[in-house]
Amino acid sequence: MRETANQFCALGWDVTVVTIHEESWEREYGLDHTLSDLVDPRVRVVELPLAREDLETDIRKFSESRALRPTAWARRERERHLNFFPELVFGGWRDSVEQGVVDVHRARPADLLLVSCAPYVNLAAAKRLWQEHKVPYAVDFRDGWSVDVIGGGEAFTKDSEAGRWEDEVLREAKAVWCVNDPIADFYRERYPSLADRVEVARNGFDPDSVPEGAEGRTPADDGLVFGYLGSVNFRPEFLETVLDAWREARRRDPLVARSRFEIRGHIGAGASREANAHTELIRKAEADGVAFGGPVAKADVAATYGRWDALVLMLVGGRYVTSGKVYEFMATGLPVISAHAVDHDASTVLDGRPLWTGARGMALEELTGAFVDAARMASEATGDDRAAARAHAERFTRSSLLAPAVRRLSEAVQAGSDTAGRGQA
Repeated sequence: MRETANQFCALGWDVTVVTIHEESWEREYGLDHTLSDLVDPRVRVVELPLAREDLETDIRKFSESRALRPTAWARRERERHLNFFPELVFGGWRDSVEQGVVDVHRARPADLLLVSCAPYVNLAAAKRLWQEHKVPYAVDFRDGWSVDVIGGGEAFTKDSEAGRWEDEVLREAKAVWCVNDPIADFYRERYPSLADRVEVARNGFDPDSVPEGAEGRTPADDGLVFGYLGSVNFRPEFLETVLDAWREARRRDPLVARSRFEIRGHIGAGASREANAHTELIRKAEADGVAFGGPVAKADVAATYGRWDALVLMLVGGRYVTSGKVYEFMATGLPVISAHAVDHDASTVLDGRPLWTGARGMALEELTGAFVDAARMASEATGDDRAAARAHAERFTRSSLLAPAVRRLSEAVQAGSDTAGRGQA
């Protein structure tokens, strides 16, 4: 979204971002303001007073019912949101999001509303602004709504409440951006009349997020360092399988046996942040050279990759999932282990890349072999090998992938607008 706002600014648009309070972001995963430093200074930010009550950790602010019966309270809280919009955690935000966007429009009349569907209740604001003020809008769906990106197929039917909302909102959208081809194809098939407005806007990587040069780190005498950077938001059983494969690889291979596996990123949100089953699994694996180092600031990402010898790409889902980290992992020039399903969009992106162990699935034997092979790659790779691996990623820079979609949307809105001067987004 930072890149989206910056690119619209570069095209001459006057950009206002509507978001939630910083305290609300802190309550969930925390904030990394090294990202904010790279936002175009011309972008205005409007913060709405919204927060997830279920992530409140100050027990002095709990109601009596929540304090005495927390599970029942959480269930009722989710059900309450459905009274406003078909989304369990965020539906109750509908009125505030709608009014906040309308207020921004009244203060600075907009020529375009670009809706980022995280959460989906944001679609309600696009619908209201169109109905009341005929402001054109586009939907940055990324992972979509009615597609089950993890399990595959349909997440809900077209005649459900969510299905009716999606159908009605998408019908008037100027463009629908999806993160990969399988999701885009899903929407083209689901809404044939929308097919020519659905396009792929992949994530990509920022060049300043990968270490410079292709020479690689000289492996230390005490072994290699394997690394994972990203949110640990998969099931504990998934992580357990990866750790079991790591242990088995250490038993089989002397180089892996004297190596370490470092996990960095966010584990859990709110009260369960770093206090859950995932953290316990990592703690139990400390004797096997596994460590958790916490989140990494954006400004420190390149240096973090620069301290590692091989990367473990842990991803859930299948053909509908790409992830954002796969692009960064590719661009480092380091060996990459694919800990995900064979039929996965990350496999499509990685296909043909040197220093990739290949997509072998999540069977213990296959993952064990991948760890061993990656260790060999890391110890034997030449500068040319690493340069070739980096070259594979060059076409996936975030700015180049997003630019065509931003340009086409900008031109489409300006071509259909009678408004003179700079566009307001």
